[in-house]
Amino acid sequence: MGVRQRKLGDSSQPLSKEGLTKPKERTKKPKTESRFDSKFIIFVIFNAVLVLCIIAYMGYLHYLESWVVTPLNLPKVVTKTELEVPDRYWGSYRSPLYFGLKTRSSRPLSVGLMWFPQALNSHGLPIRHWCSNGDALSQYSWLRHDGVNFGIQNILDGEYKIATSFVKRAGGRNGGDWTARISVKPRRKNSTVTVPISLLFYVATDGHGRVTPTVDKSTLRSIYGESDELGRFQLRFVDREPDQVMHHNYLSTVAAGMHTLKETVLKNIVVLQGKKGGPRSYVVKGHSIPSDVNMQKRPPNFVLTQVTVQPPYEMEVIFESGSFQSREKSLEGAEYDTELLRRVTDFEDKFERLFGLSAKGYSQEEQDMAKEILSNMLGGMGYFYGLSLVQSAYNKEPVEYWPAPLYTAVPSRSSFPRGFLWDEGFHNLLISRWDAEISKDVLAHWLDLANVDGWIPREQILGLEARAQVPSEFVVQRDTNANPPALLLAFETLLNSPEKDVPFFRRAFPRLVRLFGWLNTTQAGKLAGSYRWRGRDVASRSELNPKTLTSGLDDYPRASHPTDDERHLDLRCWMALSARVLARMAEVIGESPDAFIATARRLSDPKELDELHWSPKTESYCDYGLHTDRVKLVNQKPPPGQQQTQSLPKVRLALETPTLRFVEHFGYVSLFPLLLQILPSDSPALGKLLLDLRQPSLLWTDYGLRSLSKTSPLYMKYNTEVDPPYWRGTIWININYLAVRALYHYSHLPGPYQEQAFTLYKELRKNVVDNVLREYRRTKYVWEQYQDTTGKGQGAHPFTGWSALVVLLMGERY
Repeated sequence: MGVRQRKLGDSSQPLSKEGLTKPKERTKKPKTESRFDSKFIIFVIFNAVLVLCIIAYMGYLHYLESWVVTPLNLPKVVTKTELEVPDRYWGSYRSPLYFGLKTRSSRPLSVGLMWFPQALNSHGLPIRHWCSNGDALSQYSWLRHDGVNFGIQNILDGEYKIATSFVKRAGGRNGGDWTARISVKPRRKNSTVTVPISLLFYVATDGHGRVTPTVDKSTLRSIYGESDELGRFQLRFVDREPDQVMHHNYLSTVAAGMHTLKETVLKNIVVLQGKKGGPRSYVVKGHSIPSDVNMQKRPPNFVLTQVTVQPPYEMEVIFESGSFQSREKSLEGAEYDTELLRRVTDFEDKFERLFGLSAKGYSQEEQDMAKEILSNMLGGMGYFYGLSLVQSAYNKEPVEYWPAPLYTAVPSRSSFPRGFLWDEGFHNLLISRWDAEISKDVLAHWLDLANVDGWIPREQILGLEARAQVPSEFVVQRDTNANPPALLLAFETLLNSPEKDVPFFRRAFPRLVRLFGWLNTTQAGKLAGSYRWRGRDVASRSELNPKTLTSGLDDYPRASHPTDDERHLDLRCWMALSARVLARMAEVIGESPDAFIATARRLSDPKELDELHWSPKTESYCDYGLHTDRVKLVNQKPPPGQQQTQSLPKVRLALETPTLRFVEHFGYVSLFPLLLQILPSDSPALGKLLLDLRQPSLLWTDYGLRSLSKTSPLYMKYNTEVDPPYWRGTIWININYLAVRALYHYSHLPGPYQEQAFTLYKELRKNVVDNVLREYRRTKYVWEQYQDTTGKGQGAHPFTGWSALVVLLMGERY
């Protein structure tokens, strides 16, 4: 019987001798090879996952690195900029200069004044341009300035009296016209100037637009220009006293930037030998081609006229916009006089209406001083554009913030010609009283600088001109570091105004909430309801007491050994104020205020405040932390076996082990529950503070409240060998203003201390006002701080930032 053969593939297997053969079996892979395939697949998958994780991690790191420079994704508070606000498009926004004007623009046209006597000194040619205490000017002060339309300034430099003024006139589509007048005459009446003087007035751009000089021999007659924002324009130079002119010269060249203008002039000065052995003259050399090959390709962006004169002399610089078609008369000569007089009259009427100093019995001299102090704050305001340098914990190196504008007042034209966050809150207490629209514009610009967390860099150094004036160690802003939210003081003033700008508050509110949330999270202390300023140097060995720059009070004594256990009284009070103001703002714009009311109530609770900050020993409010008063600076010894070849900086030595305790230094920080009106009017702690306030052995002086009690071990002590006391005894006007304001507040509330508060109010207000005016009369400057023993001004000057709050004290506007 035949058997069917099994078919395998396309071939057959032959029969063996034993009969039907077995089919051929599949070849099996060895077990080791199979295991190898599995491992390889796992290896590939693992590495793929690892690469994906690395990519994700790198992306996350980039995300964290870019977080600090990510703008807050909320509607901007500034709604109109540049030419959309034509009346503020041109202004004296070049804070660091003795005299300069510019446009509020990211690509500004800038004009400015330089001058120098026709004689060398030990440092060379003494060109005046940026405000500098090193120039030793007897005075430079705005006599009148309304913040918008005009300004009049007086400058005393050696034997010269220089006057600068400007007036604007609206018209056209590009910001209108303006005229500047500059005059120079002998400082003393019936005298003559021994050395001729050169006045240099220039126009400069950052490369956008063009400026073309019109020259007649060596005389610059006019400049024609054009830019996207200004359209076509013309500047004309008019000699009002041509007989006093010794010679004209001009310069047309390329400057590397606004921060190099003075250096560019110095590079282009040539010496002309006088005729018949007469004195030499130092003049600019006309059209100048830069030596830098790249700059040679650029058209001129820096054009100036030099007028060398024997005073008295006067010149006018007339800017006319090409789009101003209905101009009847140029703003010069008698027309200029008329317009300036009209603006001055408006200023005088407005000042008396707002502050009432004549009605209060102040003398004409005192009224004029108050007007000048206000004018200097307004005339010092600046408009900046650029990028801050910032750094977070996720950035190995500083990174650039986004390009941004800032319209702001400045503390000092000479020493601090830029924006400072906590200063600006105080500045706008005065600015908002004078012109609420200016103040709201300033506050809006500051709030628009917030990043995604709500953090705002506390010092704004925008643009090359600003950065050139700041030591490198202070340029970078770190996002762990806060600053007092003093902007809320200004918002509180605006909320108290009868005319409330609800749309403005509605735009500002979410950004203020984000700022409050950032502070509440990043500056929180260990205990609920406590707060701690970040930024103190734990590792510092050279400081007697590590500074707390972020608090604004710099070297004011805190816990001697910074730790996470610290509790800072002033910051808790700032947070209570912020919550209180945000609650009011929420009500005004129709939002629920409940959360902020609850927070304000919690942070103002006297019981919790006492638990965290009241020292039973001294019966005063204090910081808390790891502290000892027994510290001193001592000389370092060289390492064993080494000979000392040079003196080493002194280091701090603690003479006892620090312990967790209250930091019992009575001073400004101790007053914060009073200053920010946290305490109820019937609080026994308020009574004790008022009692201590009047003690001459503590803070009271005939000139104002000193910053630190004379009983403090750190009173007027250097913090390092070279770091003199700053907030350790001297008198500061911003805190004295808060104290006077608080005393006024409590004197109008029923309670057992009402009469005591009123008596202190009258005394302190008089002491502060009298001293600031007395020093202004003596020195012609308002000062950063005042000595507690003599009342004499010291530090930066002119300092018409928060020291200008004396105007509000005079007018009793709180």
